[in-house]
Amino acid sequence: MSFLLKAIILVASTIINIYFFIVIIAALITWVSPDPYNPIVQILRRLTEPVFRLVRRVLPFVVIQGVDLSPVVVLIVLQVAQQLLWELRVMVAQ
Repeated sequence: MSFLLKAIILVASTIINIYFFIVIIAALITWVSPDPYNPIVQILRRLTEPVFRLVRRVLPFVVIQGVDLSPVVVLIVLQVAQQLLWELRVMVAQ
């Protein structure tokens, strides 16, 4: 049973890691005014915009004078989730 739980934790951790870098790339791309018809830009927006929109709705103060800090909030939440998963993995290993 603990092997299955460790595997689930590893998969979840990998997904969080991948999404972490997707959020970083999506935030960086917004600084250069990308072509909205570019397939990569469309994929990044489809993957990140629903989460950013949720953060903006729940925490309306993350947009400060036109600067959207929702990617920063998402990155912090992802890091906390990653840390909690690793703590859980350590607990399961004992």
